[in-house]
Amino acid sequence: MNDSILKQYVVDELAWRPDVDSAHIEVSADHGVVSLQGEVPSYAEKYAAGQAVKRLEGVRGVVDKLQVRPLGVAPVQDGEIARRALSSLAWDTAIPRDSIKVSVEGGHVTLSGEVSWQFQKSAAERAVRRLHGVVAVSDNITLRNATQPGDVKSRIESALERQAQLESNAIRVSVSDGMVTLEGKVDSWLARDCATEAAWAAPGVRAVRDRLTLS
Repeated sequence: MNDSILKQYVVDELAWRPDVDSAHIEVSADHGVVSLQGEVPSYAEKYAAGQAVKRLEGVRGVVDKLQVRPLGVAPVQDGEIARRALSSLAWDTAIPRDSIKVSVEGGHVTLSGEVSWQFQKSAAERAVRRLHGVVAVSDNITLRNATQPGDVKSRIESALERQAQLESNAIRVSVSDGMVTLEGKVDSWLARDCATEAAWAAPGVRAVRDRLTLS
């Protein structure tokens, strides 16, 4: 697919999505790498735009330079954003209570603390990114050390085989001291996300090194 067609695909997809206001988003494409520039009214829309583009056929990379600028509303004070974030985290049953700390500066939310699983770390970021006034989120939450089963490599390989989106025989898995490395080729960003999610679901995994390439 040439870049001009890919660019139009992206423009059409962003215009189609009801959760993204694409009126002020500029799109360019260079050898399959899509760049987004301009402004959106919320961090949730910035995130949604990036995720939508990643999943399109022909996209090999995304450079997200979108700026969050709330339209027509008074700015929310950092203290209020922090209070809302802590409340949102407390109400989310996927997140261990009192495990996450929040700091806010200029609408930029930073999360810190320690949890046992990657899905809990992801849930914390998801809990705050839709809050009004948030312009960016930095997820500095760490995963605590946990005992890793000796058969974790085979467990991950079995999980990959169960995924309909994946050609699992094209993915190589290696494990060392809580670090999972994925190598090989996949045919889409969606498949890449599925592979890394499967790896993160294994017990004792503290990091996933994604060396997958798009074919």
